[in-house]
Amino acid sequence: MQKVPLAAIVKHCDKILRTAEIGDYDGAANGLQAENSGTISRIAATVDASLATVKMAVAAKADLLVVHHGLFWSKTHPWTGKKYELLRLLVENNLAVYSSHLPLDLHPKLGNNARLAAALGLKKLKPFFESHGQKIGLQTRRKISRAELAKKLERATGAKPKLILGGKETCERIGIVTGGAGGELARVAAAGVDTFITGEGPHWTYALAEELGVNVFYGGHYATETFGVQALAAELAKKFKLPWVFLNHPTGL
Repeated sequence: MQKVPLAAIVKHCDKILRTAEIGDYDGAANGLQAENSGTISRIAATVDASLATVKMAVAAKADLLVVHHGLFWSKTHPWTGKKYELLRLLVENNLAVYSSHLPLDLHPKLGNNARLAAALGLKKLKPFFESHGQKIGLQTRRKISRAELAKKLERATGAKPKLILGGKETCERIGIVTGGAGGELARVAAAGVDTFITGEGPHWTYALAEELGVNVFYGGHYATETFGVQALAAELAKKFKLPWVFLNHPTGL
Protein backbone atom coordinates (compact mmCIF):
# COMPACT_ATOMS: atom_id res chain seq x y z
CA MET A 1 0.00 0.00 0.00
CA GLN A 2 1.31 3.42 -1.05
CA LYS A 3 1.99 5.77 1.86
CA VAL A 4 2.70 9.47 1.45
CA PRO A 5 3.91 11.92 4.11
CA LEU A 6 1.08 14.08 5.39
CA ALA A 7 3.46 17.04 5.36
CA ALA A 8 4.00 16.68 1.61
CA ILE A 9 0.26 16.68 0.91
CA VAL A 10 -0.33 19.69 3.16
CA LYS A 11 2.52 21.59 1.53
CA HIS A 12 1.08 20.89 -1.92
CA CYS A 13 -2.43 21.93 -0.89
CA ASP A 14 -1.24 25.13 0.77
CA LYS A 15 0.77 26.01 -2.34
CA ILE A 16 -1.83 25.42 -5.04
CA LEU A 17 -4.66 26.91 -2.97
CA ARG A 18 -2.55 29.87 -1.79
CA THR A 19 -3.86 29.19 1.69
CA ALA A 20 -1.68 31.77 3.45
CA GLU A 21 -2.62 34.54 0.99
CA ILE A 22 -6.41 34.22 0.92
CA GLY A 23 -8.54 36.12 3.44
CA ASP A 24 -11.42 34.26 5.06
CA TYR A 25 -13.77 34.10 8.03
CA ASP A 26 -12.03 33.46 11.36
CA GLY A 27 -13.79 30.14 11.83
CA ALA A 28 -12.55 28.81 8.51
CA ALA A 29 -9.06 28.05 9.90
CA ASN A 30 -7.89 26.98 6.44
CA GLY A 31 -5.20 24.34 6.20
CA LEU A 32 -4.38 21.31 8.30
CA GLN A 33 -6.84 21.22 11.19
CA ALA A 34 -6.00 17.83 12.68
CA GLU A 35 -2.80 15.81 12.32
CA ASN A 36 -2.39 12.08 12.26
CA SER A 37 0.72 9.93 12.80
CA GLY A 38 2.31 11.41 9.68
CA THR A 39 1.48 9.29 6.61
CA ILE A 40 -1.51 9.03 4.28
CA SER A 41 -2.70 6.00 2.31
CA ARG A 42 -6.34 6.85 1.46
CA ILE A 43 -8.17 10.16 1.01
CA ALA A 44 -11.82 10.94 1.67
CA ALA A 45 -13.53 14.16 0.64
CA THR A 46 -16.74 15.68 1.97
CA VAL A 47 -18.34 19.11 2.23
CA ASP A 48 -18.72 19.40 6.02
CA ALA A 49 -16.50 18.16 8.84
CA SER A 50 -18.90 16.70 11.39
CA LEU A 51 -19.31 13.70 13.62
CA ALA A 52 -21.34 11.99 10.89
CA THR A 53 -18.78 12.54 8.13
CA VAL A 54 -15.87 11.58 10.39
CA LYS A 55 -17.66 8.29 11.06
CA MET A 56 -18.09 7.84 7.30
CA ALA A 57 -14.38 8.53 6.74
CA VAL A 58 -13.45 5.97 9.38
CA ALA A 59 -15.73 3.41 7.74
CA ALA A 60 -14.05 4.16 4.39
CA LYS A 61 -10.66 3.49 6.03
CA ALA A 62 -9.39 6.95 5.09
CA ASP A 63 -6.56 8.60 6.99
CA LEU A 64 -7.06 12.06 5.43
CA LEU A 65 -10.40 13.86 5.27
CA VAL A 66 -10.54 16.86 2.90
CA VAL A 67 -13.40 19.27 3.69
CA HIS A 68 -14.80 22.66 2.69
CA HIS A 69 -16.38 23.57 6.02
CA GLY A 70 -13.95 22.63 8.77
CA LEU A 71 -14.06 21.71 12.42
CA PHE A 72 -14.02 25.21 13.89
CA TRP A 73 -16.98 27.14 12.46
CA SER A 74 -18.79 27.03 15.78
CA LYS A 75 -17.62 26.87 19.38
CA THR A 76 -15.39 23.83 19.79
CA HIS A 77 -15.09 23.67 23.57
CA PRO A 78 -15.55 22.10 26.02
CA TRP A 79 -14.44 18.74 24.65
CA THR A 80 -17.40 16.84 26.02
CA GLY A 81 -20.31 14.85 24.65
CA LYS A 82 -20.40 14.71 20.85
CA LYS A 83 -17.33 16.97 20.57
CA TYR A 84 -15.33 14.47 22.60
CA GLU A 85 -16.66 11.61 20.49
CA LEU A 86 -15.54 13.38 17.30
CA LEU A 87 -12.05 14.08 18.67
CA ARG A 88 -11.71 10.54 19.98
CA LEU A 89 -12.62 9.15 16.56
CA LEU A 90 -9.99 11.32 14.86
CA VAL A 91 -7.23 10.26 17.24
CA GLU A 92 -8.12 6.59 17.58
CA ASN A 93 -8.48 6.15 13.84
CA ASN A 94 -5.42 8.16 12.84
CA LEU A 95 -7.54 10.53 10.73
CA ALA A 96 -6.13 13.89 9.63
CA VAL A 97 -8.38 16.75 8.50
CA TYR A 98 -7.53 19.39 5.89
CA SER A 99 -10.00 22.20 5.32
CA SER A 100 -10.22 24.83 2.58
CA HIS A 101 -13.02 27.39 2.41
CA LEU A 102 -12.57 30.57 0.32
CA PRO A 103 -9.23 29.39 -1.12
CA LEU A 104 -11.13 26.47 -2.64
CA ASP A 105 -14.13 28.58 -3.64
CA LEU A 106 -12.05 30.90 -5.79
CA HIS A 107 -9.47 28.51 -7.26
CA PRO A 108 -9.57 28.95 -11.07
CA LYS A 109 -9.48 25.21 -11.81
CA LEU A 110 -10.38 23.26 -8.68
CA GLY A 111 -12.76 25.80 -7.15
CA ASN A 112 -16.47 25.38 -6.48
CA ASN A 113 -17.36 28.32 -8.69
CA ALA A 114 -15.11 27.27 -11.58
CA ARG A 115 -16.33 23.67 -11.48
CA LEU A 116 -20.00 24.65 -11.28
CA ALA A 117 -19.58 27.09 -14.16
CA ALA A 118 -17.96 24.34 -16.23
CA ALA A 119 -20.79 21.94 -15.40
CA LEU A 120 -23.25 24.60 -16.62
CA GLY A 121 -21.30 25.03 -19.86
CA LEU A 122 -20.46 28.67 -19.10
CA LYS A 123 -17.31 30.12 -20.64
CA LYS A 124 -15.41 33.42 -20.90
CA LEU A 125 -15.65 33.81 -17.15
CA LYS A 126 -14.46 36.84 -15.22
CA PRO A 127 -13.93 37.22 -11.47
CA PHE A 128 -16.53 39.17 -9.50
CA PHE A 129 -17.99 39.55 -6.00
CA GLU A 130 -15.33 40.60 -3.51
CA SER A 131 -15.09 38.91 -0.13
CA HIS A 132 -12.32 39.29 2.43
CA GLY A 133 -10.06 41.15 0.05
CA GLN A 134 -10.41 39.09 -3.12
CA LYS A 135 -13.00 38.28 -5.77
CA ILE A 136 -14.38 34.82 -5.09
CA GLY A 137 -17.17 34.48 -7.69
CA LEU A 138 -17.40 34.33 -11.47
CA GLN A 139 -19.56 36.05 -14.04
CA THR A 140 -20.12 35.80 -17.76
CA ARG A 141 -22.33 37.04 -20.57
CA ARG A 142 -24.54 34.29 -21.96
CA LYS A 143 -28.03 34.42 -23.44
CA ILE A 144 -30.03 31.48 -22.13
CA SER A 145 -33.61 31.02 -20.97
CA ARG A 146 -34.29 30.76 -17.27
CA ALA A 147 -35.93 27.38 -17.82
CA GLU A 148 -32.91 25.96 -19.63
CA LEU A 149 -30.48 27.32 -17.05
CA ALA A 150 -32.57 25.82 -14.25
CA LYS A 151 -32.43 22.42 -15.96
CA LYS A 152 -28.67 22.68 -16.35
CA LEU A 153 -28.24 23.61 -12.69
CA GLU A 154 -30.36 20.69 -11.53
CA ARG A 155 -28.36 18.29 -13.71
CA ALA A 156 -25.09 19.69 -12.41
CA THR A 157 -25.96 19.53 -8.71
CA GLY A 158 -28.51 16.74 -8.55
CA ALA A 159 -30.83 19.04 -6.61
CA LYS A 160 -33.86 20.98 -7.85
CA PRO A 161 -33.09 24.70 -7.42
CA LYS A 162 -35.42 27.25 -5.87
CA LEU A 163 -36.05 30.10 -8.30
CA ILE A 164 -36.92 33.74 -7.81
CA LEU A 165 -38.07 34.94 -11.20
CA GLY A 166 -37.38 38.61 -10.61
CA GLY A 167 -35.77 39.41 -13.94
CA LYS A 168 -36.31 38.79 -17.64
CA GLU A 169 -37.08 35.37 -19.09
CA THR A 170 -33.83 35.42 -21.02
CA CYS A 171 -30.72 35.60 -18.87
CA GLU A 172 -27.87 37.64 -20.29
CA ARG A 173 -25.33 38.29 -17.55
CA ILE A 174 -24.90 35.43 -15.11
CA GLY A 175 -23.04 35.52 -11.80
CA ILE A 176 -22.03 32.54 -9.65
CA VAL A 177 -21.05 32.51 -5.98
CA THR A 178 -21.56 29.06 -4.46
CA GLY A 179 -22.70 28.69 -0.86
CA GLY A 180 -24.67 31.27 1.08
CA ALA A 181 -24.33 34.56 -0.81
CA GLY A 182 -28.03 35.33 -1.24
CA GLY A 183 -27.92 38.05 1.38
CA GLU A 184 -25.62 40.08 -0.88
CA LEU A 185 -28.14 40.37 -3.69
CA ALA A 186 -28.09 44.19 -3.81
CA ARG A 187 -24.32 44.14 -4.31
CA VAL A 188 -24.67 41.54 -7.05
CA ALA A 189 -27.28 43.61 -8.88
CA ALA A 190 -25.08 46.70 -8.59
CA ALA A 191 -22.37 44.76 -10.46
CA GLY A 192 -24.73 44.42 -13.43
CA VAL A 193 -25.65 40.76 -13.01
CA ASP A 194 -29.23 39.95 -14.06
CA THR A 195 -29.15 36.28 -13.03
CA PHE A 196 -27.48 35.12 -9.83
CA ILE A 197 -26.66 31.51 -9.00
CA THR A 198 -25.79 30.77 -5.39
CA GLY A 199 -26.64 28.20 -2.72
CA GLU A 200 -29.09 29.87 -0.39
CA GLY A 201 -30.35 33.19 0.91
CA PRO A 202 -32.75 34.81 3.40
CA HIS A 203 -36.52 34.96 2.91
CA TRP A 204 -36.48 38.71 2.31
CA THR A 205 -34.41 38.30 -0.85
CA TYR A 206 -37.55 37.21 -2.71
CA ALA A 207 -39.05 40.68 -2.60
CA LEU A 208 -35.66 42.31 -3.15
CA ALA A 209 -35.01 40.24 -6.28
CA GLU A 210 -38.34 41.37 -7.71
CA GLU A 211 -37.56 45.01 -6.91
CA LEU A 212 -34.07 44.79 -8.42
CA GLY A 213 -35.22 42.85 -11.49
CA VAL A 214 -32.81 39.98 -10.87
CA ASN A 215 -33.35 36.24 -11.38
CA VAL A 216 -32.04 34.23 -8.43
CA PHE A 217 -31.28 30.52 -8.54
CA TYR A 218 -30.82 28.97 -5.09
CA GLY A 219 -29.17 25.67 -5.93
CA GLY A 220 -28.58 24.61 -2.32
CA HIS A 221 -25.61 25.51 -0.11
CA TYR A 222 -24.47 21.91 0.09
CA ALA A 223 -25.29 21.00 -3.51
CA THR A 224 -23.33 23.90 -5.00
CA GLU A 225 -20.26 23.13 -2.91
CA THR A 226 -19.64 19.45 -3.58
CA PHE A 227 -17.45 20.29 -6.58
CA GLY A 228 -14.33 21.73 -4.97
CA VAL A 229 -13.53 19.01 -2.45
CA GLN A 230 -13.95 16.35 -5.11
CA ALA A 231 -11.68 18.21 -7.51
CA LEU A 232 -9.05 18.73 -4.80
CA ALA A 233 -9.15 15.10 -3.70
CA ALA A 234 -8.85 13.95 -7.31
CA GLU A 235 -5.86 16.27 -7.80
CA LEU A 236 -4.15 14.85 -4.70
CA ALA A 237 -4.94 11.29 -5.72
CA LYS A 238 -3.40 11.82 -9.13
CA LYS A 239 -0.26 13.58 -7.87
CA PHE A 240 0.46 11.23 -4.97
CA LYS A 241 -1.00 8.04 -6.50
CA LEU A 242 -3.49 7.48 -3.70
CA PRO A 243 -7.08 6.18 -3.75
CA TRP A 244 -9.86 8.58 -2.83
CA VAL A 245 -13.59 8.54 -2.18
CA PHE A 246 -16.31 11.18 -1.95
CA LEU A 247 -18.51 10.94 1.13
CA ASN A 248 -21.92 12.31 0.17
CA HIS A 249 -23.78 13.57 3.24
CA PRO A 250 -26.33 16.06 1.83
CA THR A 251 -28.02 18.52 4.14
CA GLY A 252 -30.77 19.47 1.71
CA LEU A 253 -30.04 23.10 2.55
